[in-house]
Amino acid sequence: MSEVLIVGGGIMGLWAALMAGRAGIETRLLERKSIGAGASGGLLGALMPHMPDRWNAKKQFQFEALVSLENEIARLEAETGRSAGYRRSGRIMPLGRQHLREIALGHERDAERHWIAGDRRFHWRVGDAGFGDWLAADSAPFGVIHDTLAARVAPRYLLATLRAALAQFPHVRVEEGAEVSAIDPQRGRLALADQRELPFGHCILSAGVASFPLIDRLAERPQATSGGAVKGQAALLRADVDPSSPIIFTDGVYIVPHENGHVAVGSTSENQFSEPFSTDAQLDALIDRAAALAPILRGAPVVERWAGLRPKATGREPMVGRHPDHERLSVLTGGFKVSFGMAHVLARFVIDELAGRTSIELPQSFRCETHIASLR
Repeated sequence: MSEVLIVGGGIMGLWAALMAGRAGIETRLLERKSIGAGASGGLLGALMPHMPDRWNAKKQFQFEALVSLENEIARLEAETGRSAGYRRSGRIMPLGRQHLREIALGHERDAERHWIAGDRRFHWRVGDAGFGDWLAADSAPFGVIHDTLAARVAPRYLLATLRAALAQFPHVRVEEGAEVSAIDPQRGRLALADQRELPFGHCILSAGVASFPLIDRLAERPQATSGGAVKGQAALLRADVDPSSPIIFTDGVYIVPHENGHVAVGSTSENQFSEPFSTDAQLDALIDRAAALAPILRGAPVVERWAGLRPKATGREPMVGRHPDHERLSVLTGGFKVSFGMAHVLARFVIDELAGRTSIELPQSFRCETHIASLR
């Protein structure tokens, strides 16, 4: 097979390059700026499961991905000697109304049935608040949900670990500062903004938000856009928090303890914005809400404020697999909030499909062909 070009050096592209490297495929990863310069280089790193109710193939797929990520990261860390900042710390969700407690008790039973992986069981438990000064008691008048499946990772540490892992493969190259302006799957050519043209045997498009206009230009007839950007803002605080403390999540607020006295707070979801990479009062409000939930964060210094654009496919699900109209093009994008928890499995699917083998049953709603068909 001629060289495979991967467009995009975020979490999806790096996992794809790693899977290609392990498969012995000659690969070049092209990143427009630098590794992790896009949404993957954020601060949060929350790895949270879907609700355990109304179980279906999509939820099972995500569950298995979240469970398998633990071993994948352990392998990466052993190969590179680096830390990805991973910990299965669990998650707590305060209950502010009685009817929410009743619903949560139903979910507890659902988790007992579905959150099982071999001899491992993960739990969704409803109880009374009891997390000291980590969770304000008055934020949980009707108790707390505690799940043991959720985990966290330090996004930039994981990206650096993946990048380091690629160094073991002489047949995998990484080129930063390589902006792709057009893809011609019919000719097997890719045009760069610096006027270069690169040939490829296959192209994997994994450029986050920048993937969608490239996909749309390949449409043979007018159609709706394949996806767009959702702005997110987050902050990194410094506080004396036990790094094994569970993630706090409620009403769109994530509070994620990391190592070295850092706590990430996020994140906004903005469909309308004028300054995509600037933070504003919406982040200030989010930090205030986080401090109300976790009293130990009151007055904590802000180490970093971050804003970026997350890729959201029009069909809402990740957009994965071979393009139905272009044999030499695969797509791996649109993960939005679930990318870090599933990227390793989605990347493996794309590489396996490219190699002509099947090892993963991908939900139909994730398939590129499903997304493209819905736009016609």
